[in-house]
Amino acid sequence: MTSPLLKTPLAGVTATVRVPGTSANLGPGFDSLGLAVSLYDTLSITTLDTPELEFELSGEGVDQLPRDASHLVVKTLDLALERLGYSRAGLRVAAANVLPHGRGLGSSASAIVAAVLAANALVEDADQQDSAWVLQLASELEGHPDNVAPALFGAVAVSWQEGDGYSSAKVTPSDLVVPVVAIPNVELKTERARGMLPATVPHADAAANSGRAALLMHALTADPSLLLAGTRDYLHQDYRAAAMPESAALVAELRAAGHAAFISGAGPTVMVLANGGAEADVIVQSITEWGANAKKVAEHGLSWRVLRLQLDLEGAKVEVHP
Repeated sequence: MTSPLLKTPLAGVTATVRVPGTSANLGPGFDSLGLAVSLYDTLSITTLDTPELEFELSGEGVDQLPRDASHLVVKTLDLALERLGYSRAGLRVAAANVLPHGRGLGSSASAIVAAVLAANALVEDADQQDSAWVLQLASELEGHPDNVAPALFGAVAVSWQEGDGYSSAKVTPSDLVVPVVAIPNVELKTERARGMLPATVPHADAAANSGRAALLMHALTADPSLLLAGTRDYLHQDYRAAAMPESAALVAELRAAGHAAFISGAGPTVMVLANGGAEADVIVQSITEWGANAKKVAEHGLSWRVLRLQLDLEGAKVEVHP
């Protein structure tokens, strides 16, 4: 119900937001590094002058997602509007989902970023906020900025938290870096993956991880031949391996062959950063053959969708139609 103290967005306006998928951590960059890839969710929100809430959902998750005010997009939109001094009446929500849910490709971050950007676009110009405000609110809702920042800004994002504030720096990668993903047909909830991490790690592991994270930034921007060494992780992947043994086995297989493979976000998707198109082609072939021949995969009925992608350098895009 609309509060008399809050304004209502003008009815009959549509905000359409396209948000790229993301991969967080990139090996050693736990909760701090992420990149955007060429998979896109699209959200269109139209304000109505009646109290109805209408949904049109298509694509990933269409059989599982709610079509009411409990949907993540609507909850986020309501909160964002309230922060801006508004309260909605009715909405027509149209979501075309491409990002698989529970796979480590930033589906929840995409939904949150899309909803915050839509809310910001639907209010009066004088009340709209800048991208730093969007980053802050979206990171607050997601819990950390590693997926939110690349979804919002594109390219590679280096993000950090200072007190209650979130910040991010955009880094443009080398044109030679080509992401390849292997997406299994099973989900892994982020909460479960996080629950497997220890409260502390050895100082030697932390020091080693710092060195690899620094090396990774050099590899991503200046020397992709160092991507294999730069993506070595000491903080989280080994601890989570038991929750996704097939993904961990695929990462080990690819790294043994010299490819920069790691678990995408909390998993179970595997991402590989290739040094050029020729290596990307080899990686696609290698994963396809591994998926067809691995005994574990056959026993558990697993299948892998292998995609050669591009890095998205622009991030989320918003269009408003009266």
